[in-house]
Amino acid sequence: MKPPSPRTLRIVVVNSQAGAGLDEHSAAAQSRRNAALRIGLLESGYDIVASLPADIFLPGRIAQIQPDMIIIDSESDARDVLEHIVIATRDEPRPIVLFTDDQTESSMDAALAAGVSAYIVDGLQAERVKAVLDVAMVRFRREQKLLDELSDTRRQLADRKLIERAKGVVMARHRLSEEEAYRKLRNMAMNRKLKLAEIAQRVLDVEDLL
Repeated sequence: MKPPSPRTLRIVVVNSQAGAGLDEHSAAAQSRRNAALRIGLLESGYDIVASLPADIFLPGRIAQIQPDMIIIDSESDARDVLEHIVIATRDEPRPIVLFTDDQTESSMDAALAAGVSAYIVDGLQAERVKAVLDVAMVRFRREQKLLDELSDTRRQLADRKLIERAKGVVMARHRLSEEEAYRKLRNMAMNRKLKLAEIAQRVLDVEDLL
């Protein structure tokens, strides 16, 4: 039996310029860019679930569609669309790939600060799309792993401070040694089927009330 194929990435393409107001040359260039992007995505087997304009409704539409990845196609400065993307991905981070002709350092800095996983300048060729998206996905997952590890470390440090404070309260109230106070907290946590940090917080809450 063949193993099941991996789920196809569901992609939303965001166009920073919807086409209105562009001169003939710019409109033709944008059309070529859009075609190259779509060809590259379709040939690589990706699922384009929507092509959206960069407007105030973008965060809501992305929340409704729940794509796996966001691709921004921006001929020039993409800061306006990035503001909408930041709002859309604030609570649910997603890999973001930005194809643009803008090579200014300030724009690159703004894009990376907004959470862009890959900033591709003058590289929207159909044959390059899959490789770019693969690298962006790997980088995104690595960054998320590092953020999760950092969050866990901060939580562990916070829990340790709680336990130390609660241990001090137990030592003072019951005239116990540090080891005895820790053992008492641990037994309380086990008896109540709580984490040590949770019982420590309860001890501190009671102390504040008294």
